[in-house]
Amino acid sequence: MFDLNANLMQAVESSHLLRDKLLADRTRPGYHFAAPEDLGYPGDVNCCFYARGRYHLMYLYASRSDYFRYGHMSSIDLVHWRSHPDAVMPDDLDGGIFSGGAFVDDDGTCYMAYWALPGKQGGAGGVRIAKSSDRNYEVWEKFEDYILEGTEPGYAVIKDSEGNDVYVGCADPSNIWKKNGKYYIQHGALPVLIHFGVSGHPDHVNAAKNPDTPDNVKGDWVDLFESEDLHNWRWLHRFYERRNDDSWTDWNEDDMCPVFLPLPASEDGGKESGKYLQLFISHNKGCQYYIGEYDTEADLFYPEAHGRMSWKDEAFFAPEALKAPDGRYIMWAWLHDNLEDDGNDFHSLGWTGVFSMPRSLWLRKDGTLGIAPIKEMRSLRYNETKDLDALDPLSCEIKLKFKVEAGAECGMYVHMSPDGSEYTKVYYDEAARELVMDLRNSGKGSWRVEERAPLDIKPGEKLTLDIFIDHAVVEVFANKRQAICRRAFTTAPENVCMKVISENAELCSLNAWDMMPSNMY
Repeated sequence: MFDLNANLMQAVESSHLLRDKLLADRTRPGYHFAAPEDLGYPGDVNCCFYARGRYHLMYLYASRSDYFRYGHMSSIDLVHWRSHPDAVMPDDLDGGIFSGGAFVDDDGTCYMAYWALPGKQGGAGGVRIAKSSDRNYEVWEKFEDYILEGTEPGYAVIKDSEGNDVYVGCADPSNIWKKNGKYYIQHGALPVLIHFGVSGHPDHVNAAKNPDTPDNVKGDWVDLFESEDLHNWRWLHRFYERRNDDSWTDWNEDDMCPVFLPLPASEDGGKESGKYLQLFISHNKGCQYYIGEYDTEADLFYPEAHGRMSWKDEAFFAPEALKAPDGRYIMWAWLHDNLEDDGNDFHSLGWTGVFSMPRSLWLRKDGTLGIAPIKEMRSLRYNETKDLDALDPLSCEIKLKFKVEAGAECGMYVHMSPDGSEYTKVYYDEAARELVMDLRNSGKGSWRVEERAPLDIKPGEKLTLDIFIDHAVVEVFANKRQAICRRAFTTAPENVCMKVISENAELCSLNAWDMMPSNMY
C-alpha cells in the first residue's frame, strides 16, 4: 500500500473527480481549446508567442484563490497543448491580471505587457511588463513598476509638448514590436470613452452622442508609445485615425485587445504582402480588423479596408495572434458563453473559457482578407466518410461543395433533434449574399440569434463550406474568405442528427470526418 499523506491523497482524489466531471460534460468542446479547470471567465486569449520550437499562449481566468491570472499552455502543433505553471498572478501592485500581448526579443527573452488592475497598495493600476528567458518560459519576473500608471483605472492624463492635458489609454496593451532598435506598443482606449460618456460597452450604454465630447475622443482609436529600453516609454500619438463618417465603425465603438502584425501573401505564410493587419475588438460589436499600410517613418498606420468577424453582437471576442516561424498570421478569439440563460449555470461548471480554432489569415490577391482553419487541424481527422449518419454529430468536420443558383439556400442543419423542433442552421443565402448561422431554434444556453456575414459568391464560382462541430461550438468557413463561429447548445446531445440543405443548389461533393478530441478532458 502506498504511503501517501492525507493532503496528497485528497488532491489525487479531487483531480480524478474533476477529470470525470469534465469528461461527462456533453457541452465541453473536445478540440477547441477550453480552460483546463477553474473559472475560465472572462476567458480572453492573451500573450501568444512562438519561441524555441514551441507555441505558447496565455488564457485569462478567474482563480478562486485570488483573482484574474494568466494560465499558460504550450504546443508544437497548435492542436495539442501542455500545461505550465501559471505565468502571471496578482500581487500587491496587481489586483488582477487583464489582457495584454507578448513579444520575443532578439536574445530569446519574452516580454508580456498586460493591464494590471489596482492592487492592495491602492492607486488606479496601469500597464506592466513581465519577462522570462528560461528554456520553457516558466519563470516570469515582473518589472518593478508600471510602464504607464493610470490616473484612473484604464486611462492616464498626461501633458503634450504644449502642456495640454491628453487622455491616453492605459489598458489592454498590444503586442510589442521592434523597429530600428526601438520598441513600440499600443494601449487600448475604452476607459477614455467611458470617462467621456461615448462608450457602447454593454455596461456603459449611452443613448445618444454627448454633445460636449470632443469628436477626437469618439470611436475606435489607440495610443502609440515608444521606448529604447522597454522600461521608459513616451507617448507619441494616436496610431491611426478612424473614418469619422461611421461607414466602417460606429462612433461608440472602441479599440481594445489590439494585435498588430504583418500580413503574409499566402495561407501558408512565406513572403509578406507589404500590408499589416490590426485585429481588435469593440465591446459592443466584437472582433474586427483593419488592413492597411504602416508608415515606419511617421509611425502611423493607415487603414485601407475594414472588416468584421462578429456581426450580430460580441460573441466572437478578444482576439490574439502571433507570427508563426513559417510566416503565417495565426489568430484565436474568445467565444462568449450565455451566462445568463437559466437553463445552464456555467459558473458552476468550473470552466467556460473556450477559444475559436486557430485561423490562418493572409492578404488575398484581390486585397481582401483570407481566412481558413490552420492546416494542423487536419491531423485530428479520422473515419473519413460520405455518410452523415456514420459521423459523431458532436465531434466532426464536414466539407460541402455546392453549385449555387439564384435564390439558393445551401448548407446544413446541425444539432437537430429527432422531431426537428430544435436545430442550428448554417447556410449560404444567395439572395442576400450572406453566410448565415441561425441559432433562433437552438437549445438552452445558446444566444438565440441569427448572425449574417457578407459573402458574395461570383457567377460560376462554387461554394465550399467547411463546417466544424465540437459539442457546444459550431464553426464554419466559406471559400477561404469568410467565417462564423459561435457557442451553440443542444438540450439532447445524445440524440442529435444532421441534414444537408440544398435549395436551388446542386451538392457537388460531401466529405466528412470524425474529429479526435485534443483537450485532455
